[in-house]
Amino acid sequence: MGSFSITHWLILLVVVVVVFGTSKLRNAGKDLGGAVKGFKDAVKDEETEHVRKRQVLDHDARVDNGASKVPGQKVDDIEIRPTDDTRKL
Repeated sequence: MGSFSITHWLILLVVVVVVFGTSKLRNAGKDLGGAVKGFKDAVKDEETEHVRKRQVLDHDARVDNGASKVPGQKVDDIEIRPTDDTRKL
């Protein structure tokens, strides 16, 4: 009752090919491959945009010497404040 044997898989494959036909299965494979490729491209574009944004922020932080800034600085909508290292725990 566990997993199927190889003969069960072969019979299932034959039934699927007879019911759907090879052309529909080929088109389904192309559609699935196109969807996966589109997803990978979207993820790659998002990562590239994130890296570009980080490089711009890093460049801006290096160019600015901090003379005109107040102690808190916003990066990606998160305020970063210097810590007070003189406190004793």
